[in-house]
Amino acid sequence: MSSGLSIQNAQVSYGRRQIVHDLSLPTLAHGSLTALIGPNGAGKSTLLRAVAGLEKMQGVVRLGDLDLTKMSVGERARRVTYMPQNLPPGLSLSVMESVIAALRVANVEGIALSSDACMREAFDALQRIGIAHLADQLLSTLSGGQRQLVSLAQLIARRPQVMLLDEPTSALDLNYQLKVMDCVRDLVREHNLIAVVVLHDINLAARYADHIAVLRQGRLYASGAAYDVLDTALFAEVYGVRVRIERCSQQTLQVLVDGAVT
Repeated sequence: MSSGLSIQNAQVSYGRRQIVHDLSLPTLAHGSLTALIGPNGAGKSTLLRAVAGLEKMQGVVRLGDLDLTKMSVGERARRVTYMPQNLPPGLSLSVMESVIAALRVANVEGIALSSDACMREAFDALQRIGIAHLADQLLSTLSGGQRQLVSLAQLIARRPQVMLLDEPTSALDLNYQLKVMDCVRDLVREHNLIAVVVLHDINLAARYADHIAVLRQGRLYASGAAYDVLDTALFAEVYGVRVRIERCSQQTLQVLVDGAVT
């Protein structure tokens, strides 16, 4: 087992416009969930796609002793799996077929699965997040939230060492937001995985993440545990809002927004 995920001196540009500026994160340990937060345009999704190998980047991404930036797409995908905000539209596959297709592309642990094994793995992934009843439905008939859940099932079935999730709760109702985050956290704990999740909901990030990394204008503004990182000065400077940060009766951190900074 590797010692963790290391992101060093990451730089990503679109043409002449630099989106991520020489960004490094503390090594992310196995068994941990890290939330990337920050305002729109901070570079969160771009950084996540770069770590997944979907954006050209300068810098180094290592998983223990392995330099992921020097791997082929297939080798990298067996270790690191990316969940986009939305599945591509217009796919004429059923939910079950789409999860099986993801399995066949990835080959769990590098070994091709039999058809029966693929079916079992796919159904287990759907069952785990509570959408087994959608197995025979076409992707094209699903709501945005349902498609997001299918995307998560595809990721779970592939059993990566590192899970990268881009706003996995953005199209979900409150019930499924909690189910998805519970599922991700449980997988991280049970299988000693590494998860990096882009979240806009600060309270979800504070509730579920072991570590929070705050991005601003493509740079790392702060990182650490929620109680150490989130304070009123950060929200004023990074988000431009006045907040109160309190603990509820269950000792969960709550961020209450009072208004914009004038």
